[in-house]
Amino acid sequence: MTARQEIVRHHQVIERWLSGEPGQGFEEFDRAHAAAFTLTGPDGRTLEREQVMRQVRGLRGAMPGLRIEIREVRVVAEAGPLLVAAYQEWQEGGARRSTAVFQRADGELRWLHLHETWLHEPA
Repeated sequence: MTARQEIVRHHQVIERWLSGEPGQGFEEFDRAHAAAFTLTGPDGRTLEREQVMRQVRGLRGAMPGLRIEIREVRVVAEAGPLLVAAYQEWQEGGARRSTAVFQRADGELRWLHLHETWLHEPA
């Protein structure tokens, strides 16, 4: 799987979960993250994996009709099992530039760290 494929796939899972689409289980989102996953949000706060899982789990159906567009994916660096990619995430009301660190495991890319910065803050 390429970085672009994983980033797009993962955001489709997020879209379905937050939209409340039937048949979308939380396990697919959970499984994509490495045990040591951290997220630094646009506000500068860093969350540990369990904090992110708890927040996202509670948001099922909170954004009906959500659509996320991924733009400008590029691999920044790759060494051994680690891959760093940058991309833009666009959705109604805001856009973010993100940098993700992935760890290869069992032929898949697991999210190890994500850092987000506002391009356009939500209204």
